[in-house]
Amino acid sequence: MNTKIVIVGAGYAGILTAKKLAKKFKKNDDVSITVIDKNPYHAMLTELHEVAANRVDEESIRVSLKKVFAGRKVDVKLDTVNSFDFDKKIIYGTNENYEYDYMVLSAGSKPTFFGTPGAEEHAFKLWSYDDAIVIRHHILNIFRKACRIADPVERKKLLTFFIVGAGFTGVEMAGELAEYVPIITDKFEIDRNDVTINIVDILDRTIPNLPPELSDKVEKRLKKMRVNTMLNTNVCAIGPDFVETKQNGVCTRHDTYTVIWGAGIESADITGEAAKVLESAARNRIKIDPYLRSVDNENVFVIGDNMLYIPEGEDKPVPQIVENCEHSAAIAAYNIGCLINGQGEMKEYKPAFHGFMVCLGGRYGVARVGFPNHMVNLPSFLAMFSKHFINIIYFIQVLGWNKVWSYMKHEFFTIRHCRSFVGGHFSNRTPSFLLVPLRIWLGAVWLFEGIMKGLGGWFSEPKLTGFFGGASAWYDSIINSGTGGAKAVADGVTAATGAADAVTAATGAGGGQVGELLGTTIMNWDFIGLFQAIFVSGKALSESAISDYAFKLNVPIINWFVDTVILSGDSMQIFMQSSIVIAEILIGLALIGGLFTFPAAAVSLVLQFMFVCTTGLYLGTFWMIFAGIAVLIGGGRTFGLDYYVMPLLKNWWKKVRIARKLYIYND
Repeated sequence: MNTKIVIVGAGYAGILTAKKLAKKFKKNDDVSITVIDKNPYHAMLTELHEVAANRVDEESIRVSLKKVFAGRKVDVKLDTVNSFDFDKKIIYGTNENYEYDYMVLSAGSKPTFFGTPGAEEHAFKLWSYDDAIVIRHHILNIFRKACRIADPVERKKLLTFFIVGAGFTGVEMAGELAEYVPIITDKFEIDRNDVTINIVDILDRTIPNLPPELSDKVEKRLKKMRVNTMLNTNVCAIGPDFVETKQNGVCTRHDTYTVIWGAGIESADITGEAAKVLESAARNRIKIDPYLRSVDNENVFVIGDNMLYIPEGEDKPVPQIVENCEHSAAIAAYNIGCLINGQGEMKEYKPAFHGFMVCLGGRYGVARVGFPNHMVNLPSFLAMFSKHFINIIYFIQVLGWNKVWSYMKHEFFTIRHCRSFVGGHFSNRTPSFLLVPLRIWLGAVWLFEGIMKGLGGWFSEPKLTGFFGGASAWYDSIINSGTGGAKAVADGVTAATGAADAVTAATGAGGGQVGELLGTTIMNWDFIGLFQAIFVSGKALSESAISDYAFKLNVPIINWFVDTVILSGDSMQIFMQSSIVIAEILIGLALIGGLFTFPAAAVSLVLQFMFVCTTGLYLGTFWMIFAGIAVLIGGGRTFGLDYYVMPLLKNWWKKVRIARKLYIYND
């Protein structure tokens, strides 16, 4: 008998429930999982303000459902649900009807206007992907138009912005807009003083979910960002070109073309339809039992924003936040699994929330986080770090590496105007074609070294014993006696530290000058037995050039591997030598041609690390490490074969089932 699970809504709660159920029943063909949503994507509602104020691209908040459920037993239906028949267990959609054995209602929310005249018709909403795009283009058009207006009254009207609601949505939108204004005014040559941003709320402080001291910090920051905070103020009416506010019994009319509504939410329309049959309250939130089932229907699970549940010992319903969506999704999936499998006991929902955080633009935030009985306030930098870290944790659950990389790219690597809590320090600004000469030169050095080693007998004679031993003896002679003059080790040093492989020719000066000169120990630190950092010069410091300084990491486990495996016999030495020579030649050719630049640069760095841990490196060759890092990402896409090869491989890799299922590809 086939058991049908239907999830209405692919928001935070719905998408996680579907993934957990798919994992639970991946080997059970008798269970089908269907997700219904009117959009083919999952939108990051908590990040809408970033798109609305043009900080990140719109695709950064959009996650394809097709990609999320690739390789999983989840049938995604693009449809609009209109009504339910709970007795017959049928969901009625615009395109088709869906029978179910268990339904999960996770349709999300919509803005509520509290009966404010004109609000729904004339205010801009900020509760969907489309809303963010509309506001983004509206703001741009307002400034584009204002720069051509000479009439000061009309100009002021265009450049006056009102945001209704001083909760999370309103405050974050106000902060984001205030951060954007100096950028867009500069673009259109508008005086920043001509722009007015107001945030209005009937409450007496911002973000009532936070303690008063953090609300105070938020209000001070808004003031610093030149946002007027109008608290204890009610919105009476909104028109096409005005908003009316009431404070202390006095009603005031303000001219504006932009009113953004962020004052509250209620359950989505389809949840309202369910609320006509199922017991509900508080803006159509469905009442549920401790197992997340409707109190009227045990086959209907309600999670996320749609649930109305007061945990034992609490006096308020669970908040409509993302963490509640995540927790309720896990419990709902577990309990449905128990019912279908007939094994285990269902769990009661006992959420333990870990705090709240709010960002005012990309540079500043406040947060109160921790555990239910022990919360702490975080300073701005840590608050912003926590916000991004939590987002990354969520993305790992939803779309793995693919979305994590995309998120980091949008938030850090391509951010403009320093709109990040780390400024623009990670943002790519240097044209990549400037790396081409460095890439080619690095490749040429590797190729030269590989060829010279091949001609020097590395394919036929064991050399590593003397190679490693000579280097170790040289370092020991300096550390233990202060002299580098032991002629017996000079030859080993020339081969070892002068290049630590791949670098002898590059430095030129190497260990050949050690001779009988006095060496100097600069650093010899032992880090609790894990490794030893050695930094020496082959000469007295007053006589040392850059090519006389050498650095080595002495790692016991690597030394053991070298002694017991690599130096176990002549055949093994020749095998390792041959592998190094071939690797150096291949790295050189790849970097010169710009083909498979990422793996070539990565192997280059691995070899350099190996040399640092066995023979050490002269400082004159450290440039190769930094060059390898510089060309690691995208170094071959400019004047290189990767320009042609990588797009073809990328498109092929995205179609491989395991890559789609594990999200191990980049869009």
